[in-house]
Amino acid sequence: MNVLVICDDIWHPGEVIVRGLKPLEKLGYELDFVMAAKDILTKTMIYDYDVIINAKGNAHSPANSSSPWFEDTVTAVMPEDFREYIASGRGFIALHSGNTYHPETRKDMVDLIGNSFIKHPKQCSITASACKDHPIIAGIEPFTFRDEHYMIQLYNEEELDIFMETTSDTEAGTQPAGYTKNVGKGRLVVLTPGHNCAVLQHPSYQKILANAIDWAAGKL
Repeated sequence: MNVLVICDDIWHPGEVIVRGLKPLEKLGYELDFVMAAKDILTKTMIYDYDVIINAKGNAHSPANSSSPWFEDTVTAVMPEDFREYIASGRGFIALHSGNTYHPETRKDMVDLIGNSFIKHPKQCSITASACKDHPIIAGIEPFTFRDEHYMIQLYNEEELDIFMETTSDTEAGTQPAGYTKNVGKGRLVVLTPGHNCAVLQHPSYQKILANAIDWAAGKL
């Protein structure tokens, strides 16, 4: 299965995502990592992939964080193009910093993924657990890791199928951390953990990531 991974922004170096997701290649997934998305992606290119994983906030790069990734009349692939891509029958995963958008600046991206970023406390011990039966998290027991505990605002909750939550002894308390959403003929998955390489490589999270790819591709 061909998977495009978009990553690298001011607070989330691409190397973390590359090292964290590379083990999935042993399971047969063909991962293509793109960091300079603004200068590389085209509307034709994205259709070469079965699933897109977006682990990138709205910044061109760590070195050029003041320049946004999405810039009207400049960026070739905009949020509406991702929506059309998914609606055509493909899959999309918003991973960690792929959920750091705000309605004031990129309402189109917020509307697509179904949430906006509020904040997170300092890195802490977090426990992830299933909150309903779902193929993405089936058979996975609660597991604990150190990471940024994302606090997010959900929109149009009736469209979201929440299957995972995270809990910490911080102001974040318990947060939605994994859900799915149908977009036209395609499927979207949101996963909020993933700041640290260790959680991305955690055996339980690796299984969730693999299941998320399969579900988004309509194979699970």
